[in-house]
Amino acid sequence: MSPHADSGKLDREIQTVQGRVSEARDPRPYLERLGWLYVARARASNDQGYYKLAEQCALALEVADSKSAAANLLRGHVLISFHRFAEAEAIGRELVTQRALSFDYGLLGDALMEQGRLPEAVEAYQSMVDLRPDMQSYSRIAYMRWLKGDLDGAIDAARMAARAASPLDPESASWSLSRLALYYFQAGSIADAKLACDSALNLSPNYPAALLLQSRMLLAADRAAEAVTPVQRAADKNPLPEFQWALADTLRAAGRSDEATKVETELRQTGAQNDPRTFALFLATRGEQTSLAIQLAHRELKDRADIFTHDALAWALASAGRPDEAWPHMEKALAESTVDARLYTHAGVLAAKLGRATDAESWLTKARALERMLLPSERQQLAATLASLETQQETRAATLEKNRDGFKQ
Repeated sequence: MSPHADSGKLDREIQTVQGRVSEARDPRPYLERLGWLYVARARASNDQGYYKLAEQCALALEVADSKSAAANLLRGHVLISFHRFAEAEAIGRELVTQRALSFDYGLLGDALMEQGRLPEAVEAYQSMVDLRPDMQSYSRIAYMRWLKGDLDGAIDAARMAARAASPLDPESASWSLSRLALYYFQAGSIADAKLACDSALNLSPNYPAALLLQSRMLLAADRAAEAVTPVQRAADKNPLPEFQWALADTLRAAGRSDEATKVETELRQTGAQNDPRTFALFLATRGEQTSLAIQLAHRELKDRADIFTHDALAWALASAGRPDEAWPHMEKALAESTVDARLYTHAGVLAAKLGRATDAESWLTKARALERMLLPSERQQLAATLASLETQQETRAATLEKNRDGFKQ
């Protein structure tokens, strides 16, 4: 209930609801509303402190009712944001048993998905969409389809999510449109991707995910100099490793290496705390501090055993020269048939390190077909590994030819 001084539309609503909490004889409905406003503010500002304020609203709701379902749902979403997925799962299961509303299944599905338990997550999301087919449920269905390798199905569901989005909730609508744009971009539907991305930015001009995608599309079109501005805006708004890494790569591609180095210096100082998994991927891709990369990925795997954490650990182990240990994690990363350029690149490079040239070529060929989805440094690694395999093949062919000539003589 501390004074909220900012002046945006969402901030003014927070101020109004704060007043109603203070004045109401029964403040519980307003406390619940205030908690969700803080969640929305956290998403819009990328300030984790607002999740703490949302958690305080949940605690206040529990003063009157220690088993408040409204408090539990709010707390569960806060736990998801803090990557405490097992605790969020427990709350989700309690809510599903207690009242089984759409958002209860959504919370449970999110917690299960992040832990890599996709069959259970699919079941929860199906219950969610059956109860309430809206933007939230359609978006989750789209993501699950994408994870399972069904890009066309993901696009269909993401379209439904975008149509169900409300301009009165611009952050959620921009998120939905950004996901649709990303699926279109992967499918090679560049014009559709640009349209969806522009729509997201029309609703939220500084929406980081849409700005990042806009930059990636410019990079794919060999317009590196133009790509700097949107990713710079994204990183300013959301200085997490994903955005800083993209900014550094884009600056370097645009010939601005000194600025890229400064961004990477900041990333190395804050990455382990802000997003350990992405930072581990960054370190492994750069081939530096590989022990730290392995440590961070191992730590993430305890709470977040999804395909992308297995990929991060596999990549870190491969970078450290431990490909035999890496491959079982790579297999788990590939187990859902997810179509993803980064996964394919990592699988190809790792297979090459293991001397499995045929498998390496297969994975890398798939990655090359999607290389527009990769950062410049990842594209360089992809190209270098493919060139190395080609050289090895030419050497083997020359050796076989020489041996045949010798045998004839």
